[in-house]
Amino acid sequence: MNEPVIEARPSRAGATVSKVLRGRDLEQATLREVVARARAGQGSALLLRGQPGVGKSALLEDAVTAADDLTVLRTRGVESEAPLPFAALHRLLRPVLNRLDGLPAPQASALRAAFGESTDDVGDRHLVFLATLNLLSEVAGERPVVAVVDDAHWLDDASAAALLFASRRLEGEAVALLFAIRDDETGAFDSRDMTVLTVSGVDAGAAEALIADQLGATVAPHVRAELLEVTAGNPLGLLELTRALSADQLSGHARLPDRLPLTEGVERTFLDRYRRLPPPAQTLLLVAAADDSGRASTVSRAAHTLGAGTDAMDAAEESGLLAEDDGMLTLRHPLVRSAIYGAATGSKRRQVHRALADALAGTPQEDRRAWHLAASVDGPDDEVVGALDEAAERARRRGGHEAAAAAWTRAAELTLDPDTRARRLFWAAGSSVAAGHPIEADRLARAALMDATDPLLRADLVALQAQVEWNSGSLDDGYRLVCQAATIAAPHDSARARLLAMLAAALASFGARSGDAPDPTTIAPPPSADAPPEDRVAGWLLDGFSAVLRDDWVEAASALRRAWETPIAPDAPPMLHHNLAIATMHLGDDARAIRLHDLQLQHAREASAVNMVEHALTRGVVYRIATGAWSQAASYAQEAVLLDRNLGLEELVTLPLAELAVITALRGDPQASAHLHELERALEQHPPRGTITGLVGGLSRWAAARQLDITPATALHHYEQIELPVARGLTALDRIETAIRADRRDLAEEWLGELLAFAEGTDMAWAWAAVHHGRAVLGDGEVEENFRTALEWHARSSRLPARARTQLALGEFLRRNRRRSDARAPLRDALETFESLGASFWAERARQELRASGETARRGADLVATELTAQESQVAGLVRQGLSNKDVAGRLFISPRTVDFHLRNVYTKLGISSRTELAALTLDPD
Repeated sequence: MNEPVIEARPSRAGATVSKVLRGRDLEQATLREVVARARAGQGSALLLRGQPGVGKSALLEDAVTAADDLTVLRTRGVESEAPLPFAALHRLLRPVLNRLDGLPAPQASALRAAFGESTDDVGDRHLVFLATLNLLSEVAGERPVVAVVDDAHWLDDASAAALLFASRRLEGEAVALLFAIRDDETGAFDSRDMTVLTVSGVDAGAAEALIADQLGATVAPHVRAELLEVTAGNPLGLLELTRALSADQLSGHARLPDRLPLTEGVERTFLDRYRRLPPPAQTLLLVAAADDSGRASTVSRAAHTLGAGTDAMDAAEESGLLAEDDGMLTLRHPLVRSAIYGAATGSKRRQVHRALADALAGTPQEDRRAWHLAASVDGPDDEVVGALDEAAERARRRGGHEAAAAAWTRAAELTLDPDTRARRLFWAAGSSVAAGHPIEADRLARAALMDATDPLLRADLVALQAQVEWNSGSLDDGYRLVCQAATIAAPHDSARARLLAMLAAALASFGARSGDAPDPTTIAPPPSADAPPEDRVAGWLLDGFSAVLRDDWVEAASALRRAWETPIAPDAPPMLHHNLAIATMHLGDDARAIRLHDLQLQHAREASAVNMVEHALTRGVVYRIATGAWSQAASYAQEAVLLDRNLGLEELVTLPLAELAVITALRGDPQASAHLHELERALEQHPPRGTITGLVGGLSRWAAARQLDITPATALHHYEQIELPVARGLTALDRIETAIRADRRDLAEEWLGELLAFAEGTDMAWAWAAVHHGRAVLGDGEVEENFRTALEWHARSSRLPARARTQLALGEFLRRNRRRSDARAPLRDALETFESLGASFWAERARQELRASGETARRGADLVATELTAQESQVAGLVRQGLSNKDVAGRLFISPRTVDFHLRNVYTKLGISSRTELAALTLDPD
């Protein structure tokens, strides 16, 4: 049963649509094709770009007409709504919010909170973005959807982010998203990777027809030519300027007005019409131009307090500058708004905004009232500041971080006390960080530091600057700033200073350096024995990270183990929990690393905290590589890559790509070079920043050194560039063996000495195993004894690939020394492990050694090779784990229908037809 077309706002184009579409056959066909694709279940987005008045809105109206059998949702950007988070998105989705129950509960709750329909915190606003996509998908499941967004350059930031998110994820959806923006005025609307249709002026023939449509009379040829030149063929310019001309000017008997730039000329035409109206009608139109709700009742109440009676509305409508329909007011064109508002004096604008604020008193429109109040004053005002504080807090809870930053910034401008002003700027800076605007956050923090005298507030501001710096600028500068923040806090709050000093030491342990920064261990005194556990853990982590920096592995292991063994509360500072997990990397404590990062991942998934999901996934991969859980490591890394790309977090993608490059290289996959090239392209476009820099560098060089066709000398060159101790530990065996093959015994001995010092200090089983394996390779002492001692240590470690490497090396040694029967047992064990890992290169080498020992090696089970895309592969892997389409969609931040789309492709490529058959396949892990 067909439902009526759903529209969020009335059309403003009316009967003029057909007139301004003269000469638009190509543009109309393009838009109708997008609608047709949505009707066929092939979703896409299209952006119309052009000057004001060129006909973008009329083209959107025409597309809506072509979609009369579809569900149509509409919204538009409103310039004065910029501080109202998700205002435009709410208008778009309001007609279909009754479908929210079809979404996963966390997404539905997030969307309700974003729209102010509950007082809950949104949490990670990517949930709102995903809810937007899935709600459109849910509605499109019954009937295809066309969503129209006019004046997208004026969308509030939060709405723009949500709609851009959805527009990039419409594959397999019956949804068309149509946007229109002005030339050179994109606002928060980042259209860089969108399909763009540029709408330019019409040609002479269409221009002549437009003028004839408007006047029903002929115009002198030279006048038409001059109008066409003046307006560059802009339809609105042609119509409005023609209407403004006298009969003598049209006939060519009087000269035309001086030429003006198009927008200014059309605005001047609207302004002239406005100024010919009676003062009460002018007042009402100015109120309507300052209003952002479009509600006739609000505008009328405000205008009435300024002396505009009931006749004012009639006069405004008769002028053609404003229309009323079902209680909603629509200005003829956005240029009417800018012309009228721009021409008003500052004092008159403030009066109008105060009247609008008073008209909204006692209504649910608290945010609108707060911003009208803010625009009604030009100096400090406690009432206004209080309203802005409340609006900022509401915006923060709703995920409107840009709006929260704007409200606190304006509140700070209206605040007299310097420390209070600085605190509001600090809150604004924190919201800018959450919104992903680091430059703005740093600017606000710098401004706050000009006022702040409270030392702990200054410490917080400098720490925020540090966070911005190491995430988007320089790790070294970030480290220096954290040390500075800790130093400022130390005389006033030693626990806070110690936590910051611990963070500084952690950054240093991952490569941060600064010549003018103090030693973090000297900034705050050690905690007392009876200090709270959180303080003691921070102290031990500080000592442990600092010891790592000195290569004092005895102290590092002792301090870090004490930190791990001391329970802390779940609500302890997140910085403590994160660094307890990160510290496992320094010792290579595989089991603890996986356990702590999996716990982080569980909590992050439950909270839908995207950044922490990505963080936990990628850090957990590192030690799954070490322990040989390569299939799971590849799955986690692929999920992180897709998550980063699905959410537009391209700056994070290099770490999971580096991990995938290592896994494929270790397996000896012939496609390993393709993975490496993809990584290299990503590194060129988005060089890693912050704490992952050294790890990405180490992993990428490891992947490069493990390519199948590489010479020992070239591989050694890559290994020599690995500096981060974490990466040096992961590559210990490869570095030593490669140095021997490259005739660099001196380097092999140096690296073995480094490894021995680590093993003696930490007593980690994997390190002792690597030491004895290295001694055997170097021929130090009894070779067989060293290999067997290494295997004894391997038995206490979970690093299966390293154990199989030692078994293979022992088998090779025994076979070369004509002890073929003794060689077979370790070779069999090595082969079994390599086959289970999918390590084809190593498995083939073990198989050849077994044959040389006189035993025929049985090949492992044949694997089903696939040609799945990365997203298809990830969908297939998650479905094989038993996840539903809805659960898979939640993991990958796509819609269930997109999952279904990919799953159908998987079935086709694999020649199967069910989830049961998919689960039964033994897929090639590569």
